[in-house]
Formats: sequence, structure tokens, C-alpha cells
Amino acid sequence: MTQLAALPTGRPQRIVFLGTPEIAVAPLEALVAAGFEVVLVVTRTDKRRGRGTEMSPSPVKEAATRLGLEVSHDVEDVLTVNADLGVVVAFGQIIKPHILEKLPMLNLHFSLLPRWRGAAPTERAILAGDEVTGVCLMQVAVDLDAGPLLDMVEVSVASIDTAEALRQRLVLVGCERLVTALQRGLPEPQPQVGEVTYAAKLNIDEFRINWRESAHVIDRKVRVGLAWTMFRGRRLKIVECQLGVDIGGPGDFLSANVIACGHGSMTLIRVQPEGKPVMDASAWANGARPNTSDNLLDSPE
Repeated sequence: MTQLAALPTGRPQRIVFLGTPEIAVAPLEALVAAGFEVVLVVTRTDKRRGRGTEMSPSPVKEAATRLGLEVSHDVEDVLTVNADLGVVVAFGQIIKPHILEKLPMLNLHFSLLPRWRGAAPTERAILAGDEVTGVCLMQVAVDLDAGPLLDMVEVSVASIDTAEALRQRLVLVGCERLVTALQRGLPEPQPQVGEVTYAAKLNIDEFRINWRESAHVIDRKVRVGLAWTMFRGRRLKIVECQLGVDIGGPGDFLSANVIACGHGSMTLIRVQPEGKPVMDASAWANGARPNTSDNLLDSPE
């Protein structure tokens, strides 16, 4: 069994930061703005951009470079800089036990653990219809998001929240709690309590709309930002919609931009036809001219 390194009892002086996507940029900036010495930032290696030879750094690497911080792509380097603490935000890599035995690490996680451990907690909360989610500060352990908790705060999920809007609120709350906890000194970690659920990575196939489902269920997929359907053999992404109570056969066009669901209906507000930019649904309908003989349940691949 891995013996985790003890968390610092006072304000840590030297911090390493591990993160990769845009969601991790604000916490890094908050630590620097609060006066913490970030001695190293670890993030994923640069990726090839498109089909060319140009390489693209992660959002965290871009931010770290702008802030004048040292960057590494090797997790092992955290043991070479005499750090007091590691702060992990959406890093996306497993941190090996021998590192956790030598350097204590704190994770900022965007759910109410142990609900929604894993890669996509914000999206899974919306898809499940959760009315409340939140932010946790957790000591990093070997098992996925299973470490003891140091802080937890609830954040309500509005019925109109997109994943992006909810994520922005969670990040703001998380940055404040992270900085405050480090400034005051970390409390004694407490074990997680409750039913464990996992936030699996998102798969685009699961976001194909089943028009037999209720409008409320379909709306959650739209608010996550990945919902799509087939229309006359072409993919149509539903970017924004409004719920209605109209009745009809699931997948029927009740009007040019109103579609019947298994229960209720959906008015299309913004869509993205395959190979085209996002547009108002009215503009799309003027060109596509959907009619009552079209049914999205039976649209060919």
C-alpha cells in the first residue's frame, strides 16, 4: 500500500502545478497572482496542429510561458525542484505511487466526490440531471479521484446551464477555495463518504439524439455541447434549443424548426450543418426547407 507524503501544515513556499486543458489555466494564474512560487509546470507534450508540421502547446503551457514559468512534459521532474506541494488540475495522466510517496499533491476536482470521479464530471452532472454539483480539494491518491477530502463546496446546476457556463462558475469557486486553503494552511484530510459514480470520457456516439426520449433528456445533451442528429443523410449539430409542449410523432417536424420528441418538443435556435459554421436555425430552415414529411428517426446515415 502506498504511503502518501504528508501535506504541508503551513503555507507552502514552493509549488509544482500539473494541468493541461483550458479549465486548468485559471487556477494556475490564481496561484501566481496570490504570490505562490510556482517552480515548475508539468503538462502534456505539444500536439501536431491539423495536418501540417506546426506543433500546438497545451493551454496550460501557453499560460505558463506567458507567466515566465518553467515547463516540463515529464512528471518525474516534480521530484527535482525541491517543491513543498503539487497542485493538480485536469492533468489527464496517472501520477505514479513513488512520486506520491515523496511529494504531497492536492487535486482541484469539479464535482462533489465521490460522485463523478473521472474525466468528465461537469458534463456527466448535466446529463444525469443533477441539481447540485460542486468543487472538491482532494489529496491525490493512487486510485482515481479516491483520495481524502480537505474542502468541498456545493454549486447549483441551473436548468439552462450549458457545460461551459457551469464549468466557468466551478472554476471561479475552485480558484478561490484553492488559494484560501493554501494561504490558511490545509486542514486534516477526511475520507470520502457516499456512493461512488464515475464520469466516463465523452463519446460522440452517445450524443446522437434519440427523438423517442423526452425533450428534457435531449436538452441535457444539447447543453453539454455535443448533440447531433441526421437530416437527409447529413449530420446536423444542435447547438441551442428551447423546450416546448407540442405533441407529435417522435422526430417529426411540427414546423420548420420545431421537432417532436417522445415527450414534449424542441425548438431549434442555433444549429451547425455538416461542413458549415454555426447558424440561426431559421436561416438553416430557409435553405434546407424541412417539412412534415421529414422524420429524424428515419433519416439515413
